[in-house]
Amino acid sequence: MASTPRASGKNGTPTRRRPGGRSARVQAQVVAAVTAELVEHGFDALSVDTVAARAGVHRATVYRRWRDVGGLLAAALDAGTDDDWRPPDTGSLTGDLRALNEEVYAALTEGPPVTMALIAAAFRSGEAARALRRFWADRYARCGVVVERAAGRGETAPDTDPYALLVAATAPLYHRFVLLRTPPDPGLPAHAAGYAALAARAGAFRRADA
Repeated sequence: MASTPRASGKNGTPTRRRPGGRSARVQAQVVAAVTAELVEHGFDALSVDTVAARAGVHRATVYRRWRDVGGLLAAALDAGTDDDWRPPDTGSLTGDLRALNEEVYAALTEGPPVTMALIAAAFRSGEAARALRRFWADRYARCGVVVERAAGRGETAPDTDPYALLVAATAPLYHRFVLLRTPPDPGLPAHAAGYAALAARAGAFRRADA
């Protein structure tokens, strides 16, 4: 999406208040250093000192602002929601889900593997895990419009649960590439989107309380 955690979003219009001036520059340098260190050396080698050295920022500044590795990882993950990204509108539910899945696929198979490194780190840090959940909540909320548009076109029932449908559409990619670590499969985004759209049209994701 740019529905995957990355160090920064696509565009640049913030969804929450950002620091300005020198503070913004320091944050950008530190976030870039966190992801670079994580990709090159892994979670176990990540430290406040290595990040500070790579970012060219005094270690005391990093300690004061981010405290520890968990805080640094959370900053890198939170940076992914500081954008104005919205899901594409292709004119159909299948097309919209496929476009989302293509973005997920690109992020999960990219080199260097920034997205995979951040997701893996979230399994090692409670603070990073909470930041990752915030990221998913933000992205799924933004993607709810995909289901709203589909309902407006008559492709799905009005009471379709956006979260359930979006998870069903994207889950095969995360399962294959994050959990199973299978080789890239360029056809998977379209297949997963098509199956999810077909199930949605059949009423599979209608809210249980409807």
